Amino acid sequence: MLHLRIVCPPERTEAVIGVLRAEAGATHLVLLPGAGLDPVGDVVEADVAREAADAVLTRLCEMRLDHEGAITLETIDTSLSDAADRAEENAPGDGADAVVWEELIARTGEESRLTTTFQWFITLACLLAAVGVVTDSPVTIVGAMVVGPEFGPLAAIAVGLVLRRWDLVRRAALAVGVGFPLAMVVTAGAAALGETGGLFDREVFNGAEHQVDFVYQVGPFSLIVALLAGAAGMLALTSAKSAALVGVFISVTTVPAAGYAAVAVVLGDWGKALESSAQLAVNLVGIVVAAVLVLLPRYRRNRFSSPEAGGRPLAAG
Repeated sequence: MLHLRIVCPPERTEAVIGVLRAEAGATHLVLLPGAGLDPVGDVVEADVAREAADAVLTRLCEMRLDHEGAITLETIDTSLSDAADRAEENAPGDGADAVVWEELIARTGEESRLTTTFQWFITLACLLAAVGVVTDSPVTIVGAMVVGPEFGPLAAIAVGLVLRRWDLVRRAALAVGVGFPLAMVVTAGAAALGETGGLFDREVFNGAEHQVDFVYQVGPFSLIVALLAGAAGMLALTSAKSAALVGVFISVTTVPAAGYAAVAVVLGDWGKALESSAQLAVNLVGIVVAAVLVLLPRYRRNRFSSPEAGGRPLAAG
């Protein structure tokens, strides 16, 4: 269940209540007249089954309450109520398969910005990957995969492409396009300092039994893994099963490939640098393509099978 809170102008209150009463998946309806101070208005609250939330949000946005009032949606961890059980039973579909598009836009939009925190995380992940490369440590490489924040903007690009939200695509592309090169430059600088200071042996990097060479060895399975990981990641986001994202993070070698390329450039191995860069590109593109392929049929089904839940406001950005 999701908890919905609406602040609406008093003249819209009856219409809002009508929308919620008409929705079989809504319950626990509460009206607080005049409780809204900023923005000013009545406060209407309800609990809504996840599979019914997108249709309700679409109707409320068509009433411009997202501009002339406020709409807040949050997840309910525990709900002990027969009324809530009936609402979930009466709502069409299955909550695990439902996509709440406004929620998805909010989640991916928040993670798609080029912020100081994002840059720190991607830089630290690349540095960890570089340490894994020069010490031949697969465990450190896996740690770099987990730390890397790149799936957020990649998911945002996919959402933006499906919904034609070009602002979201541009913002996320900027985060990836600036974040990775800057992190690689910092990593190359650190690798150069490490080599000068004698922190690692060049022969380890060039050794025949280098265990982390899988990072730069691009091939058909690189694309296959990227596609599978991108699909799993988007399914995890849309179904709110965020625990599955950890598996996505440690499946693809985006950040490790960037770190490997930076080290290879410093050591003058341009062949490995190019192959690592190709691995990075294959993973980035594969994740976005798979995420789009997961989202597109669900968006089209949502848009065309139910006119009132058609997603029109979402695509108009």
